[in-house]
Amino acid sequence: MSEGADYVEDTVRDLLRTQKLAVLSTHRSGQPYASLVAFVASEDLKHLYFATARATRKYHNLNIDPRAAMLMDSRSNLEADIHTAVAVTAIGTAGEVREQEKDQGARLYLSKHPYLQDFIRAESCALIRVAVETYYLVSRFQQVMELRILPRNETLSRDY
Repeated sequence: MSEGADYVEDTVRDLLRTQKLAVLSTHRSGQPYASLVAFVASEDLKHLYFATARATRKYHNLNIDPRAAMLMDSRSNLEADIHTAVAVTAIGTAGEVREQEKDQGARLYLSKHPYLQDFIRAESCALIRVAVETYYLVSRFQQVMELRILPRNETLSRDY
């Protein structure tokens, strides 16, 4: 299989479809912070969604600085993972989904995580959307490929 743009997009799409959890990276005052989140990707790969309580550190960090990274991978904690696992890092800007758009995002989220219905419907829960700028696909331990989602001159907006 060719390792061109189609390979990168297909591999990213497959990983986002099959994996349920991601590591979200935020920061506050230069101090990085990582969180495990249940996520879903939009069909066009432009957005990643996750839910979190508004009282969490990740929520507060994103309100201070909306830049975020999310890591999804196929590892299974076997020695062979060094050569066979793939990882995708999504870089983008995060913000809480507006109330009028929350139902659509929640339906997508619950299609992958139906067991989180009570959590996502709680008043204290925020549905977060990450507008993805770039996906970085790493395979074979050190081969890195890039999939641009937003044009370089397009700015990301916090106002969703």
